[in-house]
Amino acid sequence: MQRCRAFTLVEITIAVAILVVALLMAVPSLSGVIADRKLRASLDQFNNLVRQAQERSVNERRSYLIVWGKSEVTVQPEAFTKDEEKKPVAAFPLQPEATLILTLPAALTKNPPGEWVFWPTGTCEPASVHYEGRAGTWTESYSALTGHGKLEQYAAK
Repeated sequence: MQRCRAFTLVEITIAVAILVVALLMAVPSLSGVIADRKLRASLDQFNNLVRQAQERSVNERRSYLIVWGKSEVTVQPEAFTKDEEKKPVAAFPLQPEATLILTLPAALTKNPPGEWVFWPTGTCEPASVHYEGRAGTWTESYSALTGHGKLEQYAAK
């Protein structure tokens, strides 16, 4: 008599239960990885906007502004020429639940407008930018001489 070997229903149920528990334990860490990627993408996207403002100011030998609006932050010339279309050259769209706050520590007025200037030399006003969104928060301080940022705070949710 030949005996057939197979898994019983109880063994299969236990194996499936173990897999479900393992998956449930992995979900929180996976959501943290996704939040970190989204937060890193927002930081990289904003730094790309800063580089564009700096490069355009040097290449075109005129001042460029990064301007804070309600739904986006844009790059535009400080002054438009006669024949130039008055529209931004680059934009950083803000998610509805996100905030991006500009602080200008060297500003001469108490509440300066939401504009950050890059001069034709490639230098800029020293600034600090704080982002807060669903994925987390970051704060970056930008040097006046180089325009490069230094990450001061970064926390993914």
